[in-house]
Amino acid sequence: MERRRSSSGEGSADRRRSSGSIFEIPPKGATIDHLQRWRRMAIVLNASRRFRYTLDLKKEERKEELRRRIRANIHVVRAAFRFQEAGKRHVRPKSLPEGYGGENGFGIGEEQLTLMTREHNYSAMEEYGGIKGLETMLKTDTEKGISGDESDLSNRKTAFGSNTYPRKKGRSFLVFLWEACQDLTLVILMVAAVISLVLGIKTEGIKEGWYDGASIAFAVILVIVVTAISDYKQSLQFQNLNEEKQNIHLEVIRGGRRMTVSIYDLVVGDVVPLKIGDQVPADGVLISGHSLSIDESSMTGESKLVRKDQKSPFLMSGCKVADGYGTMLVTAVGVNTEWGLLMASISEDNGEETPLQVRLNGVATFIGAVGLSVAAAVLVVLIVRYFLGHTKNADGTIQYIKGQTSTKQAVNGVIKILTVAVTIVVVAVPEGLPLAVTLTLAYSMRKMMADKALVRRLSACETMGSATTICSDKTGTLTLNEMTVVEAYVGGEKIDNSNKSNSDPIVSLLIEGIAQNTTGSVFIPEDGKEIEVTGSPTEKAILTWGLQLGMKFNEARQKSSILHVFPFNSEKKHGGVAVHVDGTEVHLHWKGAAEIVLSCCTNWLDSGGSTKPMTPEKMEEFKKMIEEMAAASLRCVAFAYRPFELEKVPKEDQRSDWAIPENELVLLGIVGIKDPCRPGVKDAVQLCFCAGVKVRMVTGDNLKTAKAIALECGILTDPEATEPTIIEGRAFRTLSDAEREEVAEKISVMGRSSPNDKLLLVKALRNRGHVVAVTGDGTNDAPALHEADIGLSMGIQGTEVAKESSDIIILDDNFASVVKVVRWGRSVYANIQKFIQFQLTVNVAALVINVVAAVSTGNVPLNAVQLLWVNLIMDTLGALALATEPPTDSLMNRPPVGRREPLITNIMWRNLIVQAFFQIAVLLTLNFRGRNLLGLDNDNAAHAEKVKNTFIFNTFVFCQVFNEFNSRKPEELNIFEGFLRNHLFLGIVGITVVLQVIIIEFLGKFTSTVRLSWKLWLVSLGISFCSWPLAVCGKLVPVPKKPFGELLCSCFPKKKDDVEMENKESSNDAV
Repeated sequence: MERRRSSSGEGSADRRRSSGSIFEIPPKGATIDHLQRWRRMAIVLNASRRFRYTLDLKKEERKEELRRRIRANIHVVRAAFRFQEAGKRHVRPKSLPEGYGGENGFGIGEEQLTLMTREHNYSAMEEYGGIKGLETMLKTDTEKGISGDESDLSNRKTAFGSNTYPRKKGRSFLVFLWEACQDLTLVILMVAAVISLVLGIKTEGIKEGWYDGASIAFAVILVIVVTAISDYKQSLQFQNLNEEKQNIHLEVIRGGRRMTVSIYDLVVGDVVPLKIGDQVPADGVLISGHSLSIDESSMTGESKLVRKDQKSPFLMSGCKVADGYGTMLVTAVGVNTEWGLLMASISEDNGEETPLQVRLNGVATFIGAVGLSVAAAVLVVLIVRYFLGHTKNADGTIQYIKGQTSTKQAVNGVIKILTVAVTIVVVAVPEGLPLAVTLTLAYSMRKMMADKALVRRLSACETMGSATTICSDKTGTLTLNEMTVVEAYVGGEKIDNSNKSNSDPIVSLLIEGIAQNTTGSVFIPEDGKEIEVTGSPTEKAILTWGLQLGMKFNEARQKSSILHVFPFNSEKKHGGVAVHVDGTEVHLHWKGAAEIVLSCCTNWLDSGGSTKPMTPEKMEEFKKMIEEMAAASLRCVAFAYRPFELEKVPKEDQRSDWAIPENELVLLGIVGIKDPCRPGVKDAVQLCFCAGVKVRMVTGDNLKTAKAIALECGILTDPEATEPTIIEGRAFRTLSDAEREEVAEKISVMGRSSPNDKLLLVKALRNRGHVVAVTGDGTNDAPALHEADIGLSMGIQGTEVAKESSDIIILDDNFASVVKVVRWGRSVYANIQKFIQFQLTVNVAALVINVVAAVSTGNVPLNAVQLLWVNLIMDTLGALALATEPPTDSLMNRPPVGRREPLITNIMWRNLIVQAFFQIAVLLTLNFRGRNLLGLDNDNAAHAEKVKNTFIFNTFVFCQVFNEFNSRKPEELNIFEGFLRNHLFLGIVGITVVLQVIIIEFLGKFTSTVRLSWKLWLVSLGISFCSWPLAVCGKLVPVPKKPFGELLCSCFPKKKDDVEMENKESSNDAV
């Protein structure tokens, strides 16, 4: 009931947020209708380019249809096979050939093996001799696996294929070139260029007449090529990241030892251990397993878990292990699996619009609407003035005289006016604004890989910049995950490993429990090299301690046989195993969280092997041992057992639902496991607090252990902290919704928490308005990772289920890497704001200058080619320079970016207004008084006009170059800090300056410019330089904290009815 209420409240909150603006979407789970709506409302010049990195809704429908077909095919094949099995159990399957000899020396061929696996043909498997028969045919060993040498692997890949599937090739550069050509305005300009070229050649001859048309065409081609190169490089970056996401690493057994390999290196015959949360890496059959349940919903669409045993041994690639553990024999890989066929049919896309991208589409649409209106007005004014005879040439002659001007000249005049108007649209509609998000995200994702963070969802990069709290695991994230048993109590007394013999009854029982009740393994090399222990860090620590006690792992496992397993459960915090020792003797072994196992004990074993009752005094003594170890930051694990009668154990076919008794246990021992804090984690936590991000530890460990580690890490500063600052999971879950939200604000440490407690904490914090980041590594963490604003899974210890539910994978499991992700998230937002400020300044200045000049004189100082060059500087090159700024330490000295915070802040408005007014004032003054001010009064009128317009163009471009530096640091006075480290920024500024000099000095025929004297160059640079001191003065002007938008709204108060309606909506949401 509670969950339903919170989710409905959340849904209404989302609805309210989304109803605020069409150009706003939630970070996760936006509806198709909402995505379609903002696309319809956006003003777009080139849809194929603008929507390239958004979700392709039609393609998603096709993907889903393909999945449905494959699932239907699986169901049909299975149903047909079951029907056939029911009627003809004694008949050999017709689908199998008489002789099934394989190739390359194997006893079975690829086709028969694939057919058996795909059809889940149990009869065929029995006919081949079951697991033992397949083991012989595939030349493998179910215990030791394949040999794994290069020739063996190569032979298997030749005979049965590799575990890869043909990928659809990424788009070539020519495709990006074609998409860049589809911009409506550029198409119009190209048509205008062709008409201008034809008319120019006819009117002025081929020697002089081709310049105007060719210059426009060249400028358009340059824009297209630069745009295509930029987009193509982004595409390659995303492609590489996608390949990295799919490259799962897993454990296999080869040559008797466990090793980690890439999923692409898996071959038929491999033996693969499976545990909770793993992805089944290929098709195969179960060798052995305990309580193994598989989630096949990714293939069949059915959410019901499927129990796997010797009667139902077939495993499908792409499915997830939901419970238990086991080992599988790989029988089909790559395109011979249903998963491989599905993946080969579906291309990996980067289609996902982020909230910031959609908001920028809204900004671009608003500016575009203004730009289109202005361009239309300029077009009308210029054409009217032209045909009324108010437009003059540079030499003062009238351009159009009714009855005297030829049709060709009139058409050419109109074409020039049209190209100017269309070019204003190119400059005014900031097509590159939403794409700048993709550019900065692509750059950030590539750099984050170097900082050990793999981004799975683009929007997580942005959202991380708004995070107000991080709920972090302890083990492996705040600590090193290098566990060692440093303290042990066996038989009620503290021991060191040297004073115990494995012949002691209590030690032999401990060794039996350690060897059998584990998911780890011990490999002893024959050449006498160091023993290899594998498994989770806790398992490795316990197995290593067992070896120190004298355990011989393989011998200990052979002395008894496992009857049933209760896998370790993060809810119950302990796991058990029933083993048949000898005759009718059965031992039930349990291990887990010390205080939980201790509470199940009614007896204890002393050092002599005698069973003693667990008196209240002895219980308190053991509890005191646990508390002392926990206070020393040790993880406490207890071992207990219980003798059991064989006749009470259910028969094998009824054993799967048997709950191993966990009462009346006999305590064997308690160990304290040390897991040191990671170096630098205290500084990372402190950095978060300075950045306004609260770090909370959520762990399954004992509360005292958690408190000790939290003090060591700096999460807790008060050693005397009590509830609710530190709280147990069970205490938190018993609170009401309102109490939980109240308490959640104060929590710094939650101990003995279950995954559901973590989920409740995330919901409570989100309901309080927090932007929550959560770390998780287990399968049961998936709901919390999915619910959080940003789910961060662990790359080393994290299960595949956790990784798939997360937004970002922390590759080194290090909390310091989480803090780096916060920095990058803030950097993404800051870089976009820098680019917006830069682009809007150019937009405003270019529009105002051309409009005022057009209306007053009938001519514009910046022609089509010049505006296209300005657009290239502003759009593609500007985005590359500013959207790829690396993060700075100053980003972590400010509070988190509010998700509802306006994109254009008051500081940005101030900077923009100062620079735009400066440029407009200077350039309009030059436009109207330029001849006089530049000393050109005595020059030829036409030449003087050209010099003036060239000077205006040059000054305008250099104003943008100088303003690019200003935009790097919108709030700081020192705009040069760190700019030498940004080589891309320096390169782009350098290229812009060099090309501008070339344009002015050598390409005058194409750009309608003339060479400037060195004095005019200095004046032009001097005027542009003034933008730097002006920016410093502007930054000293204080701005109100309240956004300008809200200040304007407060000037126009809402009607009483509107306020009442909003209050009513808020109260409904609260209910």
